[in-house]
Amino acid sequence: MTRPRRIAVVTGASSGIGRAAALELGRAGFDVVVGYGSNEAAAREVVNAVAADGGSRAWPVRLPLAVPESAVAALRGAIEAAGGVDVFVNNAGVNRRASFLEESHDDWQRVLAIDLTSPFLLAQEAARTMVRGGRGGRIINVTSVHEHIPIAGGSAYCAAKSALGMLTKTMALELGAHGISVTSVAPGETVTPMNGHAETVDPRSLARPVVPLGRPGASDEVAGLIRYLASDGAGYATGQSFVIDGGLSLIAADANVSSVSRPRPERAAI
Repeated sequence: MTRPRRIAVVTGASSGIGRAAALELGRAGFDVVVGYGSNEAAAREVVNAVAADGGSRAWPVRLPLAVPESAVAALRGAIEAAGGVDVFVNNAGVNRRASFLEESHDDWQRVLAIDLTSPFLLAQEAARTMVRGGRGGRIINVTSVHEHIPIAGGSAYCAAKSALGMLTKTMALELGAHGISVTSVAPGETVTPMNGHAETVDPRSLARPVVPLGRPGASDEVAGLIRYLASDGAGYATGQSFVIDGGLSLIAADANVSSVSRPRPERAAI
């Protein structure tokens, strides 16, 4: 008996980690709904690349995350048009830095709407569709290493990402009975347009001497983890945060000791 085509939805898929994830899932045999915020041309390029690379079907859909109710309505229509959803990758977000003392209420609200409220409502819509379909599914929330550790100037961003991490655990607890696993992927610095890098930059060309692996990460590396979590082999993983940060989250105590007692040894980028 032929297995029915599986459908993945990836938000923020017009660039960066989302683009790489859409391509990886297409190669894995998923038809892909390519969610984007404003760059329709880039989203259509990803749609064409998915079809050319893996032979899968793909469709673009605009998801205005700053207006959560509109994003949910657009997702609902896209899922209906695609014929369902088996894997939902909650990837879209914004990254903002501002001093806690200077952060404005409007910017706080905007970051939380895009990085937390819309991901909550979109995952809820995807999960409801999965429950109605009765065949389970996967929800993968892309958070950040700042789900776990703070960064100066990141009050709104860190609050949103850590909350999304705890939401992941709560979702996993409740949705397991429906055969739906929920995980989070927590990248460290990754070479993406959101982080100020062109898609063509090789992360191995950028030195990060304090980070154990000596460099930032690549979108493809994060996408590979997302592909694994969407695979049959990861079917028993749920409620966990998978950190992929080159060791960034390990350095706090070592950096402190190094700053006061000894020079940091040179490290070659890998």
